Amino acid sequence: MIAPAKLVHSRGVRFAAALGIDLAAPDAGERFKWFLAAVLYGARISESLATRTWWEFAARGVLTPHQIVATGWDGLVVILDAGSYVRYDYKTATKLLAASAALLHDYGGSLDTLHGIAKDSSDLEMRLKALGKGIGDTTVAIFLRELRGIWAKAAPPLSPLALAAAIALGYLLPAADTADRALPMLRQVWAADGQAASGFADFEAALVREGLRLRRLASRHPASVPRATAAGGDGPR
Repeated sequence: MIAPAKLVHSRGVRFAAALGIDLAAPDAGERFKWFLAAVLYGARISESLATRTWWEFAARGVLTPHQIVATGWDGLVVILDAGSYVRYDYKTATKLLAASAALLHDYGGSLDTLHGIAKDSSDLEMRLKALGKGIGDTTVAIFLRELRGIWAKAAPPLSPLALAAAIALGYLLPAADTADRALPMLRQVWAADGQAASGFADFEAALVREGLRLRRLASRHPASVPRATAAGGDGPR
């Protein structure tokens, strides 16, 4: 069995870090950059196209709720199309505008304020989804799982991709068939490797990437990989 730290080294750390986003920084704007990325990753579109589109937003300096609102629907569609996010361009432009406007109106543009007001993890998820139509469970889970250990109330369920990868790699037995049971067990695996709790989100991200690899393999050889990875798109859901 590969050591968890070695898996992280080979598969990579948080998706946010790969975008140059420092989720632990004092600047709340870093959390919004990742929220934007999570919205893009949340659609049934490839990870590569979502990443490319995020970099289009970065190149044009449209990385805050103020800038998104100022860019307007037409301008957002142009950015999305430049990133080849054409399948969901209209819907995503509408979603980003609504969420940014709501964040500005209700929380002064700060996701940190939203987190601070939330009573608990369930209320946090509800408030994020209430930012706008289309901000659903998938987007919220992608966003929050990388904030484990950073936001006290970030406690989303384990990704099915991470669960399938953990079983395939031998960290969990197939009997650990629910995310609720598997998550604390994986925390123990991470701690037993001598790793700090604050880095668990990197382990989870590495498992998601391994799950994506298995999913791509499943599309070519369906019988060779765990069933949980055999359906879905090519993004980190």
